[in-house]
Amino acid sequence: MDEQKWLDRLYTWALTFGPRILLAIFILIAGIWLIRFLKRLFGNFLGRKNLDTSLKPFLQGALSTVLQILLIIALLQVLGIQMTMFAALLGALGVAAGLALSGTLQNFTSGILILMLKPFRVGDNIVAQAQEGTVTSIQLFYTVVRTFDNKTVIVPNSKLSNEVIINLSREGTRRMDIDLKFSYKISFDELKATVNEAIEEADEFLKDPPSRIGIETVEPDGYKVRISIWIDAHGFNDTRMAFQQKLISKFKDSHIKLPGME
Repeated sequence: MDEQKWLDRLYTWALTFGPRILLAIFILIAGIWLIRFLKRLFGNFLGRKNLDTSLKPFLQGALSTVLQILLIIALLQVLGIQMTMFAALLGALGVAAGLALSGTLQNFTSGILILMLKPFRVGDNIVAQAQEGTVTSIQLFYTVVRTFDNKTVIVPNSKLSNEVIINLSREGTRRMDIDLKFSYKISFDELKATVNEAIEEADEFLKDPPSRIGIETVEPDGYKVRISIWIDAHGFNDTRMAFQQKLISKFKDSHIKLPGME
C-alpha cells in the first residue's frame, strides 16, 4: 500500500513538474547556444570598431555575464521557484556592495569612458593632476603616467574623467614661445637677424607654420621680445633647452647683451 502511494505521488510529481523540467532543459541548451552566438557576433562587431584592445574582452565578458544571469532567472521562473526572497537578498547585497565600492566603481566607469572616448592614448604627453608626463598604460581602474624625470604616477581614472586634462602631443606639433628682455640700446633689427640665424641653423624647427619674432611689450627700462617657433610635440623640452643654449652663444658672438650679461 505504501509503495503504491509512493508511486502515485511520483507519477503526480512527474505530471506536474516533468514538462517544466523538460522545458527548462530545452531553454538551458538553447540559451547556452544563443549566448555563445551573441558573444561571437558582438566580438565581430567590436573588431570593426576602433576600440582599445583591453576593452574588447571586458565588453564581451560583461555581455556574456548579463545573458547568463538572465538565463538563470528564466530557468528559475520556468521551474516555478519563487524569486521574491532571492531578489530581496540580491538587492541588499547590491546596495551594500555599491556603498563599499563606490569609489572603485567610479574609477571603473571612468576607465571605460576613457578607453571608448580616447581623450588621450598610450604614448601621449599629458598634464593631469599637476603631473606632466607620458601615458604608458590605461587600465580599467587607473592610468599610469611616467614623468619626464622618470617617476611613475598612478592616477585613478575618476580624476582623469572629471577634471581638466591637457594633451600636449595630440596635435603632433607645439609652439615654443621664448620671452626675452633687452635694453633700448640693442637694435631690434640686429636682434631679429641673429635669432633668425639661430633658427635656420637648427634642424628641429618646422617651416610651416613659420616662426615669428616680435616685440611683445614696451617698458620704461627696455622691451620684451617673443620668439615663437613650431616644433614636434615629442621632445619639446629637450628642443627648448638646446635652442636657448644656442641663443646665448649667438648673442655673445653678436655682442647682444641680455640684462645681467657681461
